[in-house]
Order: sequence, then structure tokens, then C-alpha cells
Amino acid sequence: MIKKSMVLAATLAVAACQPQQQKPQNEGVTVADAEQFIQQVENTLLKDAEYAARIAWVQANFITEDTIWLGAKSTEKMIGLAVKFANEAKKFDNLELSDDMRRKLGIIKLGTPLAAPDDAEKNAEIAEIMANLDAMYGAGKYCEAGKCQSLGELSKTIAESKDADELLKAWEGWRTVSPAMREKYQRMVELANEGARDLGYQDTGAMWRAGYDMPASEFPVKLDRLWTQVKPLYDSLQCHVRTKLTDHYGSEVMGDDGMIPAHLLGNMWAQDWMGVYDLVKPADAGSTIDVTALLKQHDYDAEKMVKTAEGFFTSLGMDPLPETFWNRSLFTKPQDRDVQCHASAWNIDNIEDIRIKMCIKEDYEDFVTIHHELGHNFYQRAYNDKSILYRNGANDGFHEAIGDTVALSITPEYLKNIGLIDEVPTSSNDLGMLMKKALEKIAFVPFGLMIDQWRWKVFNGEISAEEYNAGWWRLRNQYQGVKAPSERTEDHFDPGAKYHIPGNTPYTRYFLAHILQFQFHRELCKTAGFEGDLHQCSIYGNKAAGEKLNQVLEMGASQPWQDALEVLANSREMDATAVVDYFAPLKTWLDEQNKGRNCGW
Repeated sequence: MIKKSMVLAATLAVAACQPQQQKPQNEGVTVADAEQFIQQVENTLLKDAEYAARIAWVQANFITEDTIWLGAKSTEKMIGLAVKFANEAKKFDNLELSDDMRRKLGIIKLGTPLAAPDDAEKNAEIAEIMANLDAMYGAGKYCEAGKCQSLGELSKTIAESKDADELLKAWEGWRTVSPAMREKYQRMVELANEGARDLGYQDTGAMWRAGYDMPASEFPVKLDRLWTQVKPLYDSLQCHVRTKLTDHYGSEVMGDDGMIPAHLLGNMWAQDWMGVYDLVKPADAGSTIDVTALLKQHDYDAEKMVKTAEGFFTSLGMDPLPETFWNRSLFTKPQDRDVQCHASAWNIDNIEDIRIKMCIKEDYEDFVTIHHELGHNFYQRAYNDKSILYRNGANDGFHEAIGDTVALSITPEYLKNIGLIDEVPTSSNDLGMLMKKALEKIAFVPFGLMIDQWRWKVFNGEISAEEYNAGWWRLRNQYQGVKAPSERTEDHFDPGAKYHIPGNTPYTRYFLAHILQFQFHRELCKTAGFEGDLHQCSIYGNKAAGEKLNQVLEMGASQPWQDALEVLANSREMDATAVVDYFAPLKTWLDEQNKGRNCGW
């Protein structure tokens, strides 16, 4: 996850796409006025965004009443600036401007994911709500009989236990944190929608969808097309996993509606299913590589894991991370205070002060996550010579996809190259590896899509405040074939138990990243001259692939994402066929296993 100050944290603006409702334009403005305005915005952001980022860093790493107050005041200021600049930018809509100026003005209009109303009191109110929601999540604990458990502890139970009662207790326990968020969240939606309307959008969801270099109405159509390409693979995986979980837990736990209870899938949010691999793996998969055990065997601590991930990027020809990265990042959870443990990458000064914040565990999951987060950091540094307005990904899906693209190269060949194994196992293990990867990547795809489907419907009123929870579970049922393991009512607020909801982070970026990473991987493997099954390719150490990748990183947001995609993937369309190619052997195996089963839900 990329973490920045409120200004410019939104998705990339569309220079060519105007809001649906325009207020009357100011007359008498000139091109010179527009140039002066853009320069003013750039100068202000260079100075103020760093201050806001430092406040946010302190709040995330020292969660107290005082840091929450500081964060709210900083957010209030930055949202106020974003709204002020967005409103001022509209007065240049009728001028004939260069593509570069028009693009910059478009980005300024979408300078914050939540636009507060142009009212000082309401601006302060939404900023305070946002800071409190973030802190409520970060400090959240489930307490019972005097014993409190953090999200990390509860997640460990979900990942490791195979006792349905124990899993249910941990699952429900974490969701005791979120009901108190509900009223604040509802008010925040009201304020954010008012702010979006002030900027000329129908609601906040419409504002988010305007950020993809295309008419906002076309964007959901593209998402549906990508999901349609992946859905047959997901359906096959869901059917097989449900069958195997029924074998283990019994129909009295699973039910007979074709859906999977959310607490049984090895992840607190059922967004990846790697925790159930041992229950669903192919019988003939052989022994897969236990990276977690290898990390322990080779005395990997948190810093060594980060150093190793850095080595992947430098093997592609990129410069090492600056010394400040190692001095200022947070790698492990402090014992003396609450911190926001959600893994994130930070660009404090928008130049060279890049960091990650994680509570690293010495296991395979965090080893992969570190590669992902460093993808953000190397991206941030690559575009640091561009205008501050362009110091972002080509679109937000790009920023999430880069590190994941690199992580797809964590293959047995890579593990051999870094000394974790001596020999690459024979390809007879591929089914097991592909199953693990599918439980991580394919299981996530509908989850990545439905998060913002819920929010967009909340923002436009299709899901009212009186049915937040019911609407959440309808979408989870529809897209994932996953259901609540116990009765959920509107006394609950299960969306708030997922960080990106109280944290107000748009989520479609993660769906796009799960498509783009495979498209990027396929093309970079071609550049590297790899021949063979796509899932066996690693670009580690290949300078030609690194040069092509870095060319896109250096573009930042200076060009439409279609231009960046064409450089990296030789196409101007996002395409999920690379996902299908990568998992082709597994899909064949799953379909064979599912013969005679009652699939679907």
C-alpha cells in the first residue's frame, strides 16, 4: 500500500475528462494566469505536502490523543488546500491550453480522495473524523475477560487454526472494533459527497471513477470486462476449495448454499486463501518450497528480508535505496506503543526520503509484501524529477502492480540465486506452486473488485446508511461466493474491520494491480528472452527487463496510463489473458477435479 499526504493521494486525474456538472466559468482569465496558478500549486505542495507527510508518519507510529489531534489538524489543512485549488482550477476550463497544462489542472481537480465542503467548519469536521477512524482501527483490540488481542494476534489464529469454533471467535472478535466507527463513517460520507458536489461531481464515487484517463462512465465497463476474463478461473477455484473445506469441516459448518463461510479461509477478510493450502492442495503436488522455514534456517531477520528485496531491484540495474531509508523506516512492531501495523510505503519529501512502515514477521507472506512495498519506493524515487503533480503512478493500479510484478519473480530460480535453496526442484511441483499462488492472487480478484462496488453504492445512495452491513454481505455473496459465518445485523459494521474503509483508501487500484502485474510480467519475461511456462519465469538480474520497467517508472503520471502501458506491455488495453496464461495448468487440473461436483452458488 502506498501512503502519502492527503493532497495527491487520490487516483490519477483525467486531464481530458471533465466533471459531470460544471459551475459557470470565470471570464477574463488568460493562459498566463493558468501558468501562474499551476506554479503556485506546485510550490505550495512541495512545501506543505512534506509537513503533512511527517505529521502522518508520526501519527501512524505513535498513536496517542495528541498525535490524532495533530493528524486531524494537518488533514484539515491539506483537504482545505485541495478543495481551494480544485475550485480555482475550474476557472481555466474554457481556455485553450497545452496538453501538459490541461493534464496538470485535471490532477489538481482530483487532489484528494475525499473532498470536504468549501466550509471551514465542515472541513475541520471531516478531517477530525478521518483521523479518528484511522486511529480507531490502528489501536483496535478484542478484549474478553481482561485479556486483549490485537489484529496481528487474531489474524495468526485465523491463519493457523483449523478449529471452526476458535476461528469464529477470532473472526467475530476483530469485528467488535468496527461498530463504533459506523456513525462517524456515515457522517464522513455525507460531508465527502457534499464536497464532491461542490467540485461538480454527482458523488464521491463518481469523482474517484473520473481518475482513469477515460470518461468516468466507461471505467466500470472495463472493470467488468477484466472480471469476466478471470471469473471462470475463480469459479473453478471456489468450487474446489469449498469441496475440500466441506470434507474437513462438514456440511453443518459449511451449509448447502454453495458459499464458503468467511472465517474458514485462512485470512481475516477472506481476501486470500493461502491459509487453507494444506486442505486443498493437489494430492500429486509433491513438496512445495517452505520459504518461511528457509528464512528461519538462514537466520533472516526483518532487515535482512528488506535487504534481500532491495537486491532484486538493484539486480535490474536500479540504484540502492538511500541510507535514510534504513535509518527512518519502521520494520518491527515496538513493544511500548500502539502503531499502525498495516504495511505501507511512504514518500515523505517527494524526493529521496522514502520509507516503509511494517511490523515484519519472518515468513513468506511478509517476504512477498516487502517486495511489493519496495516497488512503491523505487517508483517514487524514479519519478522524483517530475513536477510534483506528476509524482505518482500512471494510474493507481500501476503503483500497486509494480512491486507485485517483481514478486511474481520469487520463483525457485530466484530462491536459488539468493542462496535460500541449493537446487531448483523439478517441475513436478508446479501444481502445488500454482495452487498456492492462485489462493493468494485469484482468490483476491473479486474481493478487490467488490470493496469499491460497496463504497460507490454507499456514496450514490444505492446502499443506504440503514443497510451498510446488509449491502456489504450481498456483494460478498455475489462476487466471492463467501458468506458471513454467523448472523450479522445493522448493529455491526463489518466493512470497518477492513483497514481501507476507515482509512479511506480507494481499492479498485488493487483489483487493477492483480490484472496488470501478470500483464507486466508476461511482457517483461519476453523482454528478458524467457521461453517456457510463464509461472516459471523470473526477471531477477535481467538488465533489459529492468531498463524497460524503469522507463515506465520514470514517466510517473506525466502521460496517460495507456501510454505507459504501451511502453511496458505493448498494448493500450488492460488485459487479463496473462492471468489465464499463468494459471493454465492449474485451470486444467481444477476442471478435472470438479467433474461431477455441484459448482456455483
